[in-house]
Amino acid sequence: MLNLIIGGAGSGKSAFAEELVCRLSGPRVYLATMEAPDAESCAKIARHRAQRAPYGFTTVERCTDLAGAAIPSGANVLLEDLANLLANEMFSENGGGADAVRRGLTSVRKRAASLTIVTNELFSVGAEYAGETLAYLRELACLNRELAARADLAVEVVCGLPHVLKGELP
Repeated sequence: MLNLIIGGAGSGKSAFAEELVCRLSGPRVYLATMEAPDAESCAKIARHRAQRAPYGFTTVERCTDLAGAAIPSGANVLLEDLANLLANEMFSENGGGADAVRRGLTSVRKRAASLTIVTNELFSVGAEYAGETLAYLRELACLNRELAARADLAVEVVCGLPHVLKGELP
């Protein structure tokens, strides 16, 4: 099963994705993609760990090279999040670009019982971008479309409210 959860910053998409994965039986893996270059990032990571602590997730941290992540066969995987992973792959010196993201997602999907991907809606801010930022946004939009097309379930979360775009909630 492939689930895509999209929403803006602070929309409640992460909490919704966690609840969704907790409805599934079997081991739970939280595949964390955020790099922590500063205190604010470290605080956000700590907040997310505390939020999911009661739900029995095993955390696997992987900022790049998702294909190399140690994912147990048959696990229910929650990837948090696609926008961070793509930025890491496009802009980190160890990154392999958008194709590395695609290869990694395919690899994880083959091993997992289910893969729930959290991604960001970054396209309605009304600002104009150029250069690398525009390339990043275009690639994220492309990945979101590709994943939505393949997903069994696609949900947009707005103000904490899930709106099913495709499929049915379990």
